[in-house]
Amino acid sequence: MKTQSAKAKGRRLQQWIRDILVEKLNIHPEDIESRSMGAGGEDLIMARAARESFPYSVECKNQEKINIWESYKQAEENSKDYEPIVVLKRNNHKPLVLVDAEYFVKLHTNTKVK
Repeated sequence: MKTQSAKAKGRRLQQWIRDILVEKLNIHPEDIESRSMGAGGEDLIMARAARESFPYSVECKNQEKINIWESYKQAEENSKDYEPIVVLKRNNHKPLVLVDAEYFVKLHTNTKVK
C-alpha cells in the first residue's frame, strides 16, 4: 500500500471515532479535532468540554497487522493525564478499543485498582 493510501486509511478511522464521539456523547464538533497524519501526540485533539465527556487519550491504528503492545505504548506516551486507549481497525472488521485491563475492571467496580 502506498504511503498516501495508508495515511488516508488512518485518517478515515480518526474521523470515524471523532464523528461517533460527537454524535453519541453530544460533543460540539468544534471541541474535537482529528490531528493531521504524521503529527506527533494524540490522534484526537480535544477541548476541555470534550475531555469532560470523554477523558481518554486516543491513538488510532487502521492496519492489517498491528503490534498492539507498541500501539498501546505509543498511546501511553502521548496520554498525559488521561487514560490511553487504542482504536484498532482492519479491513472487513469492526473497530475495537484496547484499554488497560485493570482500568477496565475499575470501570465496573466501586473499589480502586492499585
